[in-house]
Amino acid sequence: MNDELPEDDLEDSRAALAPTLEAAAAILPWVAKPRPLRFDEKLNQRWVAAACRLSIAWSERHGQTVDDTRPAIFALYGIALETADADCLHLGEALASASDLLEEGNPAPRLIAALTATIECLAEEGGLEHVLFAERARHFAQRLESSMAPSASGNQRSPVLDRLFVGEASERLERMHDALAALPPDAYALKLEADEIAQQAEHLELFGIVHLARQIERTIPGQDGTGDLDQPQLRQTMQDLLHQLETAIAAVDV
Repeated sequence: MNDELPEDDLEDSRAALAPTLEAAAAILPWVAKPRPLRFDEKLNQRWVAAACRLSIAWSERHGQTVDDTRPAIFALYGIALETADADCLHLGEALASASDLLEEGNPAPRLIAALTATIECLAEEGGLEHVLFAERARHFAQRLESSMAPSASGNQRSPVLDRLFVGEASERLERMHDALAALPPDAYALKLEADEIAQQAEHLELFGIVHLARQIERTIPGQDGTGDLDQPQLRQTMQDLLHQLETAIAAVDV
């Protein structure tokens, strides 16, 4: 028995399959094409390394003489500022706020659970380029914020106060840039404005911004914080810190 199809049937089958084959051929190049990177490759590598450091610090926090969790969180937050990505910044700010509550002692079980889940997720492969990173960053930022919210009818964040803070802090940042650009740089003005930003941010529980503002104060040499800032390397360090602070403040009102 001849199992071969007649030539007419083969032609009909080819004609019926032609549209499907053409559609598949059109899709294949897109399927094979790698997804474009959203972030600089080296920046993502640093993020992955910082996330791994945080994961290790969190898992070993009870067995170490010195708990490295807070420095690891702020190292990750510093990279989040460099990304200038809203979701990444939101997550970094939530982690920084959680770190501050940890420092106060006796954190709530909900906060520990939220931090554990967040840190475990951050340690997954792909880092910033994980296909679900943005969605997960939003989810865990909201979960961390929920775990830190007062259980009673406490105060919720006010968008109006946030906008007022951003407006005033932005003006202070302009004065800080002017102070750094002066010859010689006005260290006293820098310290004064940084201290004001830190105090206002603390009232709003924006602990990542508090940390950056205090870091600027500590970077100014001299016991009274009014030392010489005219050294090129020190000036560059201060410019980098001001840029990070500017990015963090801008992310509050998004």
